[in-house]
Amino acid sequence: MKLSVLIIALTVITHCANTKEKEGITQQQKKPEETNYSKNNRQDNIMVFVKKNEPRENAFSILVPKGWRIEGGIFRVNPITQGGPAQSIAAKIDFTVKKDKKGSVMIRWLPDMLYFDTRNTPAGRMGMFPEGSNYQGMAVLYIKSAGNFITEIAFPYAHPKARNIKIIARKKLIDVTNNYSKRVKQVMPVTTMSYDAALVKFKYDENGNQYEESMVSIIENWGQLGAGMWGNKETFLIRTPIDQFEKYAPLFSVIQNSVKINLRWLIGEVKGQATRGQIAVNTQREIQRIGKEIAEHRRKINAEINNDIFLTLMEQEEYINPYTNEIEIGTNQWQHRWINESGDVIYTNSEEYNPNTDINLDKSGYKRSKIRKRVPN
Repeated sequence: MKLSVLIIALTVITHCANTKEKEGITQQQKKPEETNYSKNNRQDNIMVFVKKNEPRENAFSILVPKGWRIEGGIFRVNPITQGGPAQSIAAKIDFTVKKDKKGSVMIRWLPDMLYFDTRNTPAGRMGMFPEGSNYQGMAVLYIKSAGNFITEIAFPYAHPKARNIKIIARKKLIDVTNNYSKRVKQVMPVTTMSYDAALVKFKYDENGNQYEESMVSIIENWGQLGAGMWGNKETFLIRTPIDQFEKYAPLFSVIQNSVKINLRWLIGEVKGQATRGQIAVNTQREIQRIGKEIAEHRRKINAEINNDIFLTLMEQEEYINPYTNEIEIGTNQWQHRWINESGDVIYTNSEEYNPNTDINLDKSGYKRSKIRKRVPN
């Protein structure tokens, strides 16, 4: 029973935090004439990241390039209007960090949703609940591969106004699939769940602008345990104008790796899921233990999973936060990193630059955040 609570809560956490993991968002393109944030370009020596809190429930914090905006956040599904309770047990997230109002450059996390494949159920064999109907709040939809889910469900959801859509690359992520399965088995050793992960790259027009985009998703098939239930996990996208991914890759790297879960929110979510799912958790102390266990589990597995997906895409480094002494993952596309007590971060290539004397900044108290020393093998 404890493991059931643990795995439910992980679906929320990993969606917004472990998306550090996604592989393949790199089709390296020619450099645009605009400022490039990669370490090979020294025109822009200072990049300021501001710490923002998830606006609806304060579920997590994230670093956002100064001047960029956030949109969306945690949301809850009403079981009455949804036609059943299946989507209502866990919190969901639809959250975007974008450069401007139209999202010309953005990273967006899409919600995990549950679906129901009736083909191998008694009701399905009797002709009940055909595709497109509703079963306990889940859309009845035959299970799809991760690649087909992206092209048929996720992309249209994210971009209903997209036109002239071209798929320029499509790849099954075998290592991601295998390692995600291992992660689940660590907390749920006896399971019938199986996984499929994929990357799809697009080019398309939207509101008169041309974009390229990479989208990743993992499909979770509940197998015998779920009797037809399946869903998408950790679905997210990154888009830029055509041929500008390389320019923004270091910024996406910082954003992805900066997410920190609010443990107080997490404990409340675990408790709420236990109540909504009618799972017996005896005491507040037990709930807190589970919340801390999830956070610790996430910390331990991040390094392994990051190597599978996101860290393979973008050059990154481990830094020491001088205020908390915690290890934080950041980009190595700049030579120096500074952080203040509020969690705002500045990257610069200038040895002489000191943000505490910069009159253009509205905060001070910055300290150098040094690279973590590696332990010899």
